[in-house]
Amino acid sequence: MSTIAIVGLVVVGLILLIGLIRVGMREDAGVDPLQRRLAEYGDRETPASLEEIELSLSMQERIIVPMYKALARFGARFTPENQIESIRHQLELAGKAQSMDPATFFGQRVALTLAMGGGAFVLFFLVTNWGPTKSVLGVIGGILLGYYLPVLQLKSQIDRRKDTITKALPDALDLLTICVEAGLGFEQAMGKVYEKWDNDLAVAFGRVLQEIQLGKRRSEALRDMSRRMEVPDVTSFVAALVQAEQLGVSIVKILRIQSDQMRVKRRQRAQEKAQQAPVKMIIPMVLLIFPSIWIVLLGPSVIILLESGVLGGI
Repeated sequence: MSTIAIVGLVVVGLILLIGLIRVGMREDAGVDPLQRRLAEYGDRETPASLEEIELSLSMQERIIVPMYKALARFGARFTPENQIESIRHQLELAGKAQSMDPATFFGQRVALTLAMGGGAFVLFFLVTNWGPTKSVLGVIGGILLGYYLPVLQLKSQIDRRKDTITKALPDALDLLTICVEAGLGFEQAMGKVYEKWDNDLAVAFGRVLQEIQLGKRRSEALRDMSRRMEVPDVTSFVAALVQAEQLGVSIVKILRIQSDQMRVKRRQRAQEKAQQAPVKMIIPMVLLIFPSIWIVLLGPSVIILLESGVLGGI
């Protein structure tokens, strides 16, 4: 088999596995397949058999989705329960608990491990002329990359969500303070934040309100929200609210104090990042800007010296 054919097979296999992973990420997006099938069944003028409805589905829904589910169940079957709970908590921290479960996440890890390991095997053993030792190390590196890539992506999403919540909290506290001072209750003020904004913090407030309506105590709902975020500012804010509720302190005063503190912390973070900017700019300046300047300034002189033979004699 020629090298071009091997590379083509590798590319097709990687495309199929990546498509499988994307299907798994979209598969739990909140659409019930049973309801979709029943709606399709009810829209027909002459009701068809279930077999015809099954055959009318796309190849993705008939073959790829069941394969991905089986792969996800296979990955979750050999995973310890404490690791499953840890992944579930990390999915909550990333704000993806409603759209992805731990089984789907482990299915992604298995699919990416197979894809990267198989691609590395074909690349290093069949395409390149590397020795056995280097090829084995390359395959091991591909397997490890495929296994840990979803974890790194999940951690990146967690950090991005925490940063978004930290930035939105001072403005949310200002709005809560204004609403409470205007005469609204704390739950109603949280409802205003949930109505006006569309970010992770507003969604978390909306979930707290739903839990309170279902009968959970406000302090417990706020603590659960803090555990689902693990943001230090939110943790201190929730602790202050719970302590104020236990001691009978006015919530307006607590909100005003917390709002002032959060604004001060936001200003301090901005000043810290501004002081770090010159240090971070040194690396791109040394590696990218300075060499370009040297080439522009010294390049013509070097060319003239080469043509005149001065550097040739050296």
